[in-house]
Amino acid sequence: MLAPASVWRAIGTLACLLVSWAALTAGRVAAMNQATSGPPAFRTVERGSQSNIDSPSKVVVRSAAEWTKLWKTHNFDKPEPRVDFDKEMVVGVFMGSRPTGGYTVEIVSLADKDGTLVVSYRETSPRPGTMAAQVLTFPYHLIATAKRSGEVKFEKQP
Repeated sequence: MLAPASVWRAIGTLACLLVSWAALTAGRVAAMNQATSGPPAFRTVERGSQSNIDSPSKVVVRSAAEWTKLWKTHNFDKPEPRVDFDKEMVVGVFMGSRPTGGYTVEIVSLADKDGTLVVSYRETSPRPGTMAAQVLTFPYHLIATAKRSGEVKFEKQP
């Protein structure tokens, strides 16, 4: 004798839930494996085109005191973003003063090469002939990543 339709619907729903659970679990395992074996992870702390740092520079900040000093120079009228310096450090690239809008800088990846953290970044400029705001800009990108000791090297990407 066949089971009523409601029993079959319940079995179908249960099967869908089981498949969904298996897919989610597999995704979490894959993400955990990637996090432990892939390139170092990072998050953007702040990125923009207006900084009070007008000279090109690259920074590595490993303490709250260094962070407060940098932040007061970079943007003294805005509260500094929270960073847990027990676990994280801040890495940043400042392009310095640019004559118009349309300039950007972006940290695109991190890599661990023989104990050295390699920070790859890309700078862009407005294309010739395009219209750009006639205002001084100071592009920058600040990221947080897992705290580590050792050398940090910056590589500009084409």
